[in-house]
Amino acid sequence: MRVPRKKIPRRPAPWTFEFLITLLDVAPPVWRRIRVPERYSFWDLHVAIQDAMGWLDYHLHSFRMTRGARRTRKEFGIPDDDDRWPGMPVTLADWEVPIAAWFTSPGHEALYTYDFGDDWRHVVRLEAIVPAERGVKVPRCVDGARACPPEDVGGPFGYEGFLEALRDPRHEEHKSYLEWVGGSFDPERFDASKVKFWDPGTRWRKAFGGASSRAAPMRPP
Repeated sequence: MRVPRKKIPRRPAPWTFEFLITLLDVAPPVWRRIRVPERYSFWDLHVAIQDAMGWLDYHLHSFRMTRGARRTRKEFGIPDDDDRWPGMPVTLADWEVPIAAWFTSPGHEALYTYDFGDDWRHVVRLEAIVPAERGVKVPRCVDGARACPPEDVGGPFGYEGFLEALRDPRHEEHKSYLEWVGGSFDPERFDASKVKFWDPGTRWRKAFGGASSRAAPMRPP
């Protein structure tokens, strides 16, 4: 007697999220187009944005999104109740929130802020949700334009002054800025093929490995 095979339910096919990241308040625009796995958390997306843009992850960050008819706003980042003023939104641990729960269809956007002193604001827009390609690794930077501003240059206003000084050899700060930036800086230079991505778990352990559990709960495996 032939025993019927047990039908094994098919697992949903993996998907890839394609994002356009645009740095605000800088002209001409600095932007990147990246693809990441659907399983990513907001922390994982943060690491991918840092690597694609060229930031060094020296400072704090946050994502802000609104959704629903009531336009409920949520903030994801590194919680720090000690520094939260009354009335400020509660920051949810971004390593505990999957991007797929919030970026549910193309067109959804988040405001990603990096370095609360320099206040680098980025629009993170979901452009597409596509089936994962076999043999193609993600995260991946597929396109972009212009160099990331240097860390600690003073935000968009400071970056404008920095570029103005570099363009004019007679500027009083030309020499000091040139030395500070390492001898040269080309604001138009960017090559998507040169982008290298950190493993988000490795970056998390590097950031929080020695922190207390109160300040940084352990990232799930």
